[in-house]
Amino acid sequence: MKLLKEKIVNEGKVLSDTVLKVDSFLNHQIDPLLMKEIGEEFANRFSDQVITKILTIESSGIAPATMLGLTIGAPVVFARKRKSLTLSGNLFSATVHSFTKNETNEISVSKDFLTPEDNVLIIDDFLANGEAVKGLLDIVEQSGAQMIGVGIVIEKGFQKGGAALREQGIRVESLANIKSMSNGNVEFY
Repeated sequence: MKLLKEKIVNEGKVLSDTVLKVDSFLNHQIDPLLMKEIGEEFANRFSDQVITKILTIESSGIAPATMLGLTIGAPVVFARKRKSLTLSGNLFSATVHSFTKNETNEISVSKDFLTPEDNVLIIDDFLANGEAVKGLLDIVEQSGAQMIGVGIVIEKGFQKGGAALREQGIRVESLANIKSMSNGNVEFY
């Protein structure tokens, strides 16, 4: 996706060979026009599927997932990292380790929002080692829903997550796949 790659090159900040900061348009401040195009691109890439639910994880996956939901008319469900008073019991839960934050969280989704009748597409902002996606896949499996695939805004293709998911036969569509971030430069596949 050309516009996304341009944003990464022009506004992204390479902090190390493995960390890319994109908080000016994706993780902190959100570029709504870019998110709209991302939603439309995911809709095009998965147009051969019937999607009844879009599943993401808070917080950076919510904007692209919502734009996809708006485009195809499907509800967006996001896994919460913290339990609130209104989110207790009757939950699907999984453990996820964040590469960027180097912390482990239990994520949860209410059983009211995922059922065996659902066809679920997972959307996330980054794919590095695949831990967030693995946690979301676990939740989909617990629910008995059909797994459609995984849409990723930015994949760090030099890390193991994407390859491991594809080896399991999971359809992964990445809008920008980074080959390297050596010497402060982003190189795409």
